[in-house]
Amino acid sequence: MALLHLSLLAVFLMLPICPGNAQWPPSPGYWPSSRFRSMSFYQGFKNLWGAQHQRVDQSALTIWLDSTSGSGFKSVKPFRSGYFGASIKLQPGYTAGVITSFYLSNGEAHPGFHDEVDIEFLGTTFGKPYTLQTNVYIRGSGDGKIIGREMKFHLWFDPTKDFHHYAILWRPNELIFLVDDIPIRRYPRKSTATFPMRPMWLYGSIWDASSWATEDGKYKADYRYQPFIARYANFKASGCSAYSPAWCRPVSASPYRSGGLTGQQYRTMRWVQAHHMVYDYCRDSTRDHSLTPECWG
Repeated sequence: MALLHLSLLAVFLMLPICPGNAQWPPSPGYWPSSRFRSMSFYQGFKNLWGAQHQRVDQSALTIWLDSTSGSGFKSVKPFRSGYFGASIKLQPGYTAGVITSFYLSNGEAHPGFHDEVDIEFLGTTFGKPYTLQTNVYIRGSGDGKIIGREMKFHLWFDPTKDFHHYAILWRPNELIFLVDDIPIRRYPRKSTATFPMRPMWLYGSIWDASSWATEDGKYKADYRYQPFIARYANFKASGCSAYSPAWCRPVSASPYRSGGLTGQQYRTMRWVQAHHMVYDYCRDSTRDHSLTPECWG
């Protein structure tokens, strides 16, 4: 019996230690980030605003928010499909009201009528986890209303302890959001009216969104804790640019050249959504789903 107890203890000590009650996802069996070349910040990006709150050192970009300004950056070229990833490390402690983002958008080219695909980290209060929000906007508005398609997650690790890789894969028929190569969401193209079809640039930023970011604006940015810092590294932006020839083949998130996910990737994604998703716009009974037809089926 003592030997059995020792064996069980050895197995227990080999298990990953999860923050809080987090559970680690099963393996997706495929790691798409390994297929794409990393680039330095200056190879693919430029400052967009808050240059004085931006620093590049040892291949990592640091941006920060204080009471005077935040900061943002932008890819030097637009894309019409591709894999877009970065390894990001977030600020610990009190970060309520602060948004750290990595996203695709054509807002500057189509103001008020733009497309956007978001990965956003919603800041938090002491002792509570960050919320990773994914979102999709199509043509900015519909019937005079801003229509978001939010899915939110609490991660299975502490994103302030180390860099983790976050990515968006955009194909002509689907959007796939990934965390450390684990697919957490797939947004399919149901129609041209509900899917981004126009070229977009890749952006990142840190900014004050106190009016809504943390528990619907209950907690605001508190500048006693400034500066609020975000670090980005291991940038990847690979695919068909807006200037590529028409025959450019869209990249894939799986071994299939035709795109899509493997059965194992789908199972992993469903597991993540069952254990770590905290909000799904399609399941929100207070939403008007006549404006989100992708929720119908």
